[in-house]
Parts: sequence; C-alpha cells; structure tokens
Amino acid sequence: MSWRPGSLKEEDMEDRHSVSSPRRILSLSKQRRATVSFPDPDDKSSGFGVAGEHGPKPAEVYGFVGSISTVVATVIFLVWAYVPEHWLHSIGIFYYPNRQWALAVPAYAMVTVVLALGFYIGLNFMATPSPTSLNTMFDEYSREPMSFEPSIGDEQPIEPMADIGIDRINDLMFSDVK
Repeated sequence: MSWRPGSLKEEDMEDRHSVSSPRRILSLSKQRRATVSFPDPDDKSSGFGVAGEHGPKPAEVYGFVGSISTVVATVIFLVWAYVPEHWLHSIGIFYYPNRQWALAVPAYAMVTVVLALGFYIGLNFMATPSPTSLNTMFDEYSREPMSFEPSIGDEQPIEPMADIGIDRINDLMFSDVK
C-alpha cells in the first residue's frame, strides 16, 4: 500500500496496518466531506486505550516488577520469621540468617528514620537565625526607601520598589485606630 497526496481510497482508510497519526487524520479529513465519526472501542487497531503494537512502557514494566518483587520479598521474610525451624528443614531449607535479625533489621530501620528526621529538624533550627536577629528582616536583596517626590499633575509615576520598614509596619498593625 502506498499513499500519495491526492489519492484517497476507501481501502486505504480501512487498512488495519495504516498509521493513524493526528496529522494524517487531519489531512484526510480536509479532503473528505464533513462527517462525524467515533472510534470503535472494540477495535484494537485504533491504538487508543491499549498498549498497541509497541508494547508496554518501561515505567509500567518497572512498576509491575517492583510490586511483584515487593510481595515476594515480604512473603519470604514472613515465612523466615514465623515458620518453625523443623518445617524449614523438612522442605530442604537449612541455611538462613539468625532469627534475631527478623526483629533487629526493622527496629534498626525505624530508629534510623527517626534519627534522620530529628537530625534534619535540628539542622534547620541551626540554620535559622534567632527571632531577634536583624537577618530575619534584612538581607542582600533589601531595599531602603528612596526619597520620592511625586510630580504634580495628572500623571503620577509609580513609587520605586522598596521594603517597608518595621517601624511603619508596627505603626500600621499595632497603633490605636480610633
């Protein structure tokens, strides 16, 4: 099947192996009369809603393999932790880690997470200046208000951008408004 511009045949449209790109559909729809058509949900060749001929995406495969391996590892851990030794010996499993690790590894993991969170919070407290420090109000991007003389007339320019001083904010927030 070869497609040439200007040649549109009905069998070209129904070919199951033709490319259904939006650009081609748009160009074909310009050449045909205006009709409304909806894709058939049972048609597997449309490419909508199914993985198609290209197979699943790598993220889907990694997610599936990750979920299956997590379930398998959890089952193996629970069997190792709770099944009696003579049952393991009866099915031919003689070498496995000591049972104390079934309790020690999760406990170590939880303590590590709690200590990491505490360390992170402590570092944030150490990096934050005290509330009385002027560094909480001024930094290298602070701008002092410049003297501004608005022109008299119809056009008033916008004041230059500057930080509002803490004394002005205190007056606005805490002064007795009557």
